[in-house]
Amino acid sequence: MTLHSPPKQYLWIWLVCLGAFFAVWLYLIIGLNLWPEALRHWPMALAMALGSYAAGSTPMGGGTVGFPVLVLLFDLPASLGRDFSFAIQSVGMVSASIFILCRRQPLAWAILQGAMLGALVGTPLGIFFIAPYIPELWIKLTFAVVWASFGLLHLYRLDEIAGHSGMTEFDENWDFKLGLWLGLLAGATVAAVTGVGIDMVLYTALVLLCRADLKIAIPSSVIIMAFTSLLGVITKLTIGDGLQPGTFANWLAAAPVVAIGAPLGVYIVARIGRKPTLLVVASLCVAQFGWTLFHEHSVLGVTGSLFALLAVALFLCAFEGLRKWGARLSGEPENTINLQKSTNSAPSLSQPKNR
Repeated sequence: MTLHSPPKQYLWIWLVCLGAFFAVWLYLIIGLNLWPEALRHWPMALAMALGSYAAGSTPMGGGTVGFPVLVLLFDLPASLGRDFSFAIQSVGMVSASIFILCRRQPLAWAILQGAMLGALVGTPLGIFFIAPYIPELWIKLTFAVVWASFGLLHLYRLDEIAGHSGMTEFDENWDFKLGLWLGLLAGATVAAVTGVGIDMVLYTALVLLCRADLKIAIPSSVIIMAFTSLLGVITKLTIGDGLQPGTFANWLAAAPVVAIGAPLGVYIVARIGRKPTLLVVASLCVAQFGWTLFHEHSVLGVTGSLFALLAVALFLCAFEGLRKWGARLSGEPENTINLQKSTNSAPSLSQPKNR
């Protein structure tokens, strides 16, 4: 019997990157005397302690917490929530991504590479040609609807999702093309409009269509969100109209928290399991939908609220359709929800299936 040693890790690279970030942050705080500005926004740092943990341990970026805190709790513009999501994830998700790569965790490389290429084109297009024409209310509703449907999916399918082992391997070119279209469409729409979401789209395709293990799907979703967030910030700062006022001050307060919190989420969830964290975050996703409807009831009215509920139902139908398609492709029964059956029937990485 041959014993395989675990892959060599290079955590020193992450520590060097982390040190470089803190050197820059300390220069801003001390050298430019911005400490009072950061201190005034301490509530955002506190909120992102939870957001950064969720960013590293779930397929939902730190903006999943940052967006509703700024927009629903502090009643700030949704466009600020979007820009803050891009900015803060450019620290937290990037730190978590470097940590993941240094630990050499398994990733869905073919789909991930396609998604990055698609996002490279779709995100700037969405920032320039879609996001500026979306009203503030619609940005809030887009975020609320997408995350509510995603939360509901996990509340009633988590045992099945968590029971996958390995990943259904299709033709590599097919995987790349799938990732390309996902990155292009999600980057141009949900990510460009809300600042988050492309990670959720990629993750959903991996767990429902490819029956991917959470140990593969979640790290892959972290990396695509890190890439898209950096791209969003660079696009807005170089050839766009810049970030919304208030973004930098909130970023300054929360950045050191997420730089450590997101990788910490990656590490801790490997010890305690992902199901408890996913259940908590999924419940928060559903709760923020209810709060959005309550907060905007005077504008939405009964018709608008019913429209939002219909949108959630449509997303859930799309998720179920994707799940059934994945079951057919992998040879699993479409109604499989038993954990043991799901674990036994899901193919491993070493046993690829053809499309």
